[in-house]
Amino acid sequence: MKNFVVKTIANAAALLVAIWLLSDITLTGDSTGKKAWTLVLVALVFGLVNFLVKPIVKLLTLPLFILTLGLITLVINALMLLLTSWLADQLDLNFQVEGFWTAILGGLIISLVSWAMNMALPDND
Repeated sequence: MKNFVVKTIANAAALLVAIWLLSDITLTGDSTGKKAWTLVLVALVFGLVNFLVKPIVKLLTLPLFILTLGLITLVINALMLLLTSWLADQLDLNFQVEGFWTAILGGLIISLVSWAMNMALPDND
């Protein structure tokens, strides 16, 4: 359970940094509390997408991983971010990613910040 909470906090922090750095990734709300709640919900959706969908996509694109020496990971991360944006829209969460290239850069930022947060935060059960 603690590992789940740590990963959700890391996802939320990574999403927050991407929102802060990129103007085409937006999180809106009436108040700071609503924005924080929306960020946590989006982090949960992002975690579910990465847990359920990403392994399947990685398996299906295994030849591209070999061919591109792993650079296809940037595209997969961008697609997971775009899928999270679409799901957030379906769930009436105010989170939006505008465009593929923004998603590429956002995916890179989120990957780096998530990695740093997971290294800094304890994940013992």
